[in-house]
Amino acid sequence: MTTLTDTELHDLAQQLRVDSVRAAAAAGSGHPTSSMSAADLLAVLLARHFRYDFTRPAHPGNDRFVLSKGHASPLLYAAYKAAGAIDDTELLTFRTLGSRLEGHPTPRRLPWVETATGSLGQGLPVGVGIALAGKRLDRIGYRVHVLCGDSELAEGSVWEAAEHAGFEHLDNLTVTVDVNRLGQRGPTRHGHDLDAYARRFQAFGWHTIEIDGHDIAAIDLAYAEARDTVGQPTAILARTLKGKGVAAVEDREGLHGKPLPEPDEAVSELGGDRGLRVEVAAPPAARSLHAVRSGHLDLPRYETGEEVATRDAYGQALTALGTARGDVVALDGEVGDSTRSEYFAKEHPERYFECYIAEQQLVATGVGMAARGWLPYASTFAAFLTRAHDFIRMAAISGAGINLVGSHAGVAIGQDGPSQMGLEDLAMFRSVHDSTVLYPCDANQTARLIATMAELTGVRYLRTSRGKTPVIYPPHEEFPVGGSKVLRSGRDDRLTIVAAGVTVHEALRAADELADAGIPVRVIDLYSVKPVDRHTLREAARATGCLVTVEDHYSEGGLGDAVAEAFDDGAPVPRLVRLAVDPMPGSATPQEQLRAAGIDAASIAAGVALLVEQAVTP
Repeated sequence: MTTLTDTELHDLAQQLRVDSVRAAAAAGSGHPTSSMSAADLLAVLLARHFRYDFTRPAHPGNDRFVLSKGHASPLLYAAYKAAGAIDDTELLTFRTLGSRLEGHPTPRRLPWVETATGSLGQGLPVGVGIALAGKRLDRIGYRVHVLCGDSELAEGSVWEAAEHAGFEHLDNLTVTVDVNRLGQRGPTRHGHDLDAYARRFQAFGWHTIEIDGHDIAAIDLAYAEARDTVGQPTAILARTLKGKGVAAVEDREGLHGKPLPEPDEAVSELGGDRGLRVEVAAPPAARSLHAVRSGHLDLPRYETGEEVATRDAYGQALTALGTARGDVVALDGEVGDSTRSEYFAKEHPERYFECYIAEQQLVATGVGMAARGWLPYASTFAAFLTRAHDFIRMAAISGAGINLVGSHAGVAIGQDGPSQMGLEDLAMFRSVHDSTVLYPCDANQTARLIATMAELTGVRYLRTSRGKTPVIYPPHEEFPVGGSKVLRSGRDDRLTIVAAGVTVHEALRAADELADAGIPVRVIDLYSVKPVDRHTLREAARATGCLVTVEDHYSEGGLGDAVAEAFDDGAPVPRLVRLAVDPMPGSATPQEQLRAAGIDAASIAAGVALLVEQAVTP
């Protein structure tokens, strides 16, 4: 590798600025000024401190780079061009239809991107997950570099990540903060006050370095100091100027997210298009063996009639999966004794990660580990996952393969009250792009679905329940994703009850009561909420004419909407009736909660009887 002189590094930074200006000008949109402020930082990192094989982005020894300020994508793409990963023709396709060079970078398009960014405050949390994987799982000496903007340091998720990194002593992690003083609408909270940021990072156990972000020598020394720091992550706080190098835009407000007004003049002022290339250092030889499956999967087995909470089955099944697969990792948000992830922690402590009560960091850690090829299962109360919705949304944009498990769902948790009840989670996860949403009703079904989730792609969610429920399926039963189970049916069924999770058992009791009253009904266990079993639902609609959905969830976006969407392609729509949680619940026993919500067996039976009576009344 040829080491560039400081003068050559200055020229490389100018080239990155030139290409940022050109790319945004070609697109007629973008963020060149945000790219220009960080050009010196990235030039020095790329040429002197980064080890990466662009022909082998999956190389286990590669350093990792996360552009947290994802709007500065022109800078990233300019760096790819300088490294020879893309050419000038592709650079100028920036932000055009079909281009790999999107407005904000995503790994779905580019193999060198670790995670989708652009929703600010997410790069450092994901970087922490990658660094944790390097330290405790891969045990390879790669370094993780995150480039942040100063504006995003107002996000609480950044400080969740900072505290976690400090607690875990992630000395393989360096965050460089581009403190260019200007946000989207004007000055940032702390402007160029580097000490203000340093005090915050230091409070969480970080080593901090304050520099002039346009001083090549100072940047070089800072990266070297970060590499040599032991026992602490490092924050390089770099004072920079937005739009650096072009007098018409440098350190001026009102230019965020806009191409330069005179791009040709700007390129000339920056010294012209040099067409420079840089030879990035190769990573050291490394091996990663974690993807090897290490044994036979022996799932727990439960006898029919036994009373088992699905959260218990989750913990036991995940532990068994971890024994069979060395790539499975478990994460929890300090409720492992409730979610039952503690079973995994006791059996596989080296692959268990406590993220404490920081749900954004919980999900981000999973995304970072998935980016390194691990298979994460992250659990907390279903209600608390709503706090991390933006991270889940961005995980889908990344194409991250993560499993999320929400326990203590619905009013059936009982006396804890509405703050602890997941009543929006099905709606949230159904709305996530290309997600899978599962809601098992018994222990054997839960165990099977936990194993199935390991083979799926994208974001997958499974909802578990706090209380014990009867085991109704034998251990050998199969539960394909996109399927359902018809638990009661007959030629004379008057209507169909569709349920999932705890309401399956209420529906079965209601069906027995109705049968005794001479009202036969069909019962479907719709354990796969997304994708939904269109075929079985349509057959039930054809045979019975009416579908009644019963769910321990608010009516918006849950089971009822999933069933309705089975008929959204022009198929004949049956009569659809929804029983769901409507009034705001309070504190009561689980059975009292179900009764108050109108989703217990007696309420279901009464509602069905009324529907049948109305159907036959002239």
